[in-house]
Amino acid sequence: MANNTKIGQKTGTAVFEKGNVSAEVSKVSITFVAILGVAVGVWSLACIVGGLIASGGPLEFAGAWFKAVSGM
Repeated sequence: MANNTKIGQKTGTAVFEKGNVSAEVSKVSITFVAILGVAVGVWSLACIVGGLIASGGPLEFAGAWFKAVSGM
């Protein structure tokens, strides 16, 4: 028994993925800017619809806008 050798095996799998931090930050930044752009677009559409309703229709809205811009 003195000639026996103890052999230990360690089994397992390790996966290491090295990611690019700047690429991930860019993805988050682009997503944030896109969401902000959509929010501004929805807000502007809501303002235009509110103005159309308050003025009485599209023709009155355009006339009121022209008067406001030209100063008449």
